[in-house]
Amino acid sequence: MKKHIIVCDHIHDEGLKILSTQDDISVENLAHLPKDELLTHLHKADVLITRSSTAVNEKLLESAYDNSKKLKAIVRAGVGVDNVNIDACSYRGIVVMNVPTANTIAAVELTMTHLLSAIRRFPSAHAQLKVEHKWKREDWYGTELKDKKLGIIGFGNIGSRVGIRAKAFDMQVIAYDPYINPNKALDLGIEYTTNFDDILACDIITIHTPKNKQTTNMITSKEIAKMKDGVILINCARGGLYNEDDLYEGLKSKKIAWAGLDVFDSEPAIDNKLLDLDNIYVTPHIGANTLESQEKIAIEAAQAAISAARGSAFPNALNLPTKTQDMPDSIIAYLELTQKLAYFAAQAIDGAISALHVCINGAELEKYKDAFLTFGLVGALKPSLDDKINYVNAAFVATERGVQSNVEVKHDAEPYKNLVKITLNTAKESVSVSGTIYDGHIVRFNNINGFGMDLEPNGNMILVRNTDVPGVIGSIGHTIAKHQVNIADFRLGRKTDSSEKSALALILVDSTVSTQLLDDLRAIPECLSVRNVLM
Repeated sequence: MKKHIIVCDHIHDEGLKILSTQDDISVENLAHLPKDELLTHLHKADVLITRSSTAVNEKLLESAYDNSKKLKAIVRAGVGVDNVNIDACSYRGIVVMNVPTANTIAAVELTMTHLLSAIRRFPSAHAQLKVEHKWKREDWYGTELKDKKLGIIGFGNIGSRVGIRAKAFDMQVIAYDPYINPNKALDLGIEYTTNFDDILACDIITIHTPKNKQTTNMITSKEIAKMKDGVILINCARGGLYNEDDLYEGLKSKKIAWAGLDVFDSEPAIDNKLLDLDNIYVTPHIGANTLESQEKIAIEAAQAAISAARGSAFPNALNLPTKTQDMPDSIIAYLELTQKLAYFAAQAIDGAISALHVCINGAELEKYKDAFLTFGLVGALKPSLDDKINYVNAAFVATERGVQSNVEVKHDAEPYKNLVKITLNTAKESVSVSGTIYDGHIVRFNNINGFGMDLEPNGNMILVRNTDVPGVIGSIGHTIAKHQVNIADFRLGRKTDSSEKSALALILVDSTVSTQLLDDLRAIPECLSVRNVLM
């Protein structure tokens, strides 16, 4: 019987052509249907191809999967998966895939378009002549890119290519990305910094990061205040990386001379107050909208859907476990523990990860050591790469980033049945976290960097290392209370060495942890380090 693929949104004809020429696959292009009507057809599909206009939510999954149990994969023809409920798909065993690199050049070139538009005020000059029929050359004295300093936040596929093109304009380019090897920038003749204030001192700033806990509201009024008067800001990545209220005030006061935006917090952004300003250039999220990129996206999405329908491969899978189908539940629990340990450790360390060491203690775990390494890599790289890392590409991405990784097996886990320990290294520091499983499914961390700690990692946490002297806990609690944040749990681990008495506090809180709260905690003299960890 032929496998059935349904195309839910419009894709380039080349993708449809590839789908239609497969002898073992039938394809149904339903992109023209209203969404409510579309839902009535989805139970027939083995694989769906979607874009941003189809919400892969519980309603869709109930229609597509719950009745037939047939759907095995969903291909998001594009990079972002904001419209896909990945957890709901995973619960049903549906693999979610995306097409992460097909629109790279399109996004790079749109960034340069916004950058050039802002520096030369091209759209305004065009509108004055074309719409108003005025010839006023004196209104349009721009500046030159040559010798201007460009700060690039996020130096991945897109950010690095923007840097290369900016160098061709004789710009000074500086990159900030704590998750890459500095040589990736230095080898291109681009300055690399770990000090975010160096970026804030640039003439022009452009951001190219995924949207996650670390990057949402990365630029607020606090950062804008440190910028040069007349700075130019560009965002062709994801809405919400710049705080829109603070961006509005900065543009209104002319602290920010110009901004170029392709993305917004809420889209379509037809009522966004930023549109009322005269010193901002906007486009309606068209970063991927070139004929070439749309063709590439459609071709790659079609090929991924075909492979998934046949079960031969799941390229760029975002939620595909590594050979877990035949594993005992007890082993899967330890694999998930390993990923949590690595994810925690990656948020508790500064700089690009250079090495990952997984130590599994317990004879019954040895058979699955390769899977333990994969799950460790996914957890370690997830905070920096978000949905770009998965169980399929983890080893490849680690190698590409220069991350050395290995797994060690020890048969003795006393006093525990089994124990997993993760150690991460950067150029600056090392962090180790260990844990075990109770009652077959309860995750417990028992040690963080030598500090004994019994906790179930969950929710918003603040990790504080401090000198072990009287009054510190009171100061920490008082500071958190000042920010109207409630403490749900407070765990303390102690360690005494020859040089100093130190302690480690892990504080579970009920609400989002602000940057200001973290700064206020760091201002307490006894607090040696403060980190926000979200599990």
